Amino acid sequence: MSRKALFANLKPSSVSTAESEATVKSEDRPADDKSVADSIRAARLRSRPILGAPELIKTAAAPVGALGQSLSEFKAQSERASAIERQLAEGQAVVDLDPTLIDPSFVKDRMPTSKEAHARLVEAIREHGQQVPILVRPHPSNNGRYQVAYGHRRLHAALELQRTVRAVVKALSDDELVIAQGQENNERQDLSFIEKARFARGLEERGFKRDTIMTALSVYKSDLSNMLSVISRIPEDVVDAIGPALGIGRRGWIDLAERFSDSFVAESVAALILAPDFLALESDQRFRRAYAVARPSIERPRFESWTTAEGAKFAKIVQNAEKISVTIDRRVVPEFGDFILERLQSLYEEFKSRR
Repeated sequence: MSRKALFANLKPSSVSTAESEATVKSEDRPADDKSVADSIRAARLRSRPILGAPELIKTAAAPVGALGQSLSEFKAQSERASAIERQLAEGQAVVDLDPTLIDPSFVKDRMPTSKEAHARLVEAIREHGQQVPILVRPHPSNNGRYQVAYGHRRLHAALELQRTVRAVVKALSDDELVIAQGQENNERQDLSFIEKARFARGLEERGFKRDTIMTALSVYKSDLSNMLSVISRIPEDVVDAIGPALGIGRRGWIDLAERFSDSFVAESVAALILAPDFLALESDQRFRRAYAVARPSIERPRFESWTTAEGAKFAKIVQNAEKISVTIDRRVVPEFGDFILERLQSLYEEFKSRR
């Protein structure tokens, strides 16, 4: 769908029945006045990014100069446009926007959703329409564009459906945007612990104060400290591989994070997340699998070294509750490893005979 087609029906919707609709109509102009009309329209787009769509501000039936539009008419239209602009900036109206003009928030609050969940949302909006508007602000550095505070999934659905997205446009500072972004998710209670932790880290890395982050997430100082501790201790690729794990709370993630101080656990989980059968699991199941691999670390593995008569280390033994690993350094004793391998079968038979 072209941008022109998307904006053909752009209009503000009333928030309540008590509010009057700001109807906006585009009227035909003589063909030879088209360049003048286009100039007026372009000037308004630059000066009013919220109301930049042609159909959102009523233009005169005849362009200035061509039919002698009076100064009073122009002033009246300007005042009406200013009133609508203020209404939108205060978040008092819902408008239909071209989704291709909307950029995401500068910090992510969600991990990628499943294809099935996205498909369900798209189908729901296709059948019943978009019931809840998204919140956007005029883009702070790109005139004529917008930036999402919340509603990223609804925006993506609108893009896929190639239809306008219903939005409240409101002037927001960076702090106000992230607070709105975080609190909307808290009210819906559909962000997992680890998604909140990532959101918190993203805000901290961008220099937001702890008070602002706590307000955005509606958490206490101790909760925020736990989130930042967890997300700093578990490797990024592990968090990505596990996913949002909606059914896993604070305690489970804290327990897992504590075990990553053990290099043995870190290596084991790093190998686990590359396995095809691991990636085929649901997110909660992936967490439990990683947790199970990390669990034996409670009983820390025991390390032992063997040395030659000259004091050179030639073998390392690592033992835990489940296995024993023996590593031979071929650089120190090149043939000793082969010597052991040749005798493993006979050693096992001797072991069985003594039982």
